[in-house]
Amino acid sequence: MFSDIGVLELVTLIVLAVLIFGPDKLPKVVQDVSRFIRKVREFSDSAKQDIRSELGPEFKDFEFEDLNPKTFIRKQLENNEDLSDLKELRSTFDLRKEMNEVADAVNGRETTPAAAPAAVNGSAPDPLKKQDKPASPEPPPYDSDAT
Repeated sequence: MFSDIGVLELVTLIVLAVLIFGPDKLPKVVQDVSRFIRKVREFSDSAKQDIRSELGPEFKDFEFEDLNPKTFIRKQLENNEDLSDLKELRSTFDLRKEMNEVADAVNGRETTPAAAPAAVNGSAPDPLKKQDKPASPEPPPYDSDAT
């Protein structure tokens, strides 16, 4: 619970507690705080047991810590011994190409796989730079009844 609090922080908290509550009221405050923490833990444990019993026997080994995304992903990766699918997916995914395709789709340009933008001076084109609009041969027809 207090794994990230150092010795200096703990001493500072004790000194502040003595200054705020005084030496005569401090034992009573510590008892009240410890009683409150105990009640919260009991309430939490009973709520977990109620949820497990309501979910049924197939969720008997369910751990609430697994709901944390980091824990869930770590557990799934540990269970999956064959990471070749993940490596294959990572090698085929090209973020720059995907960004260019999205930018072209937003700007209304069609892209072909062979017509990739050329790099200028050995650097890739800036996908955030505003692209020139192609000149359209004629404006779209205007329908006065539609507006």
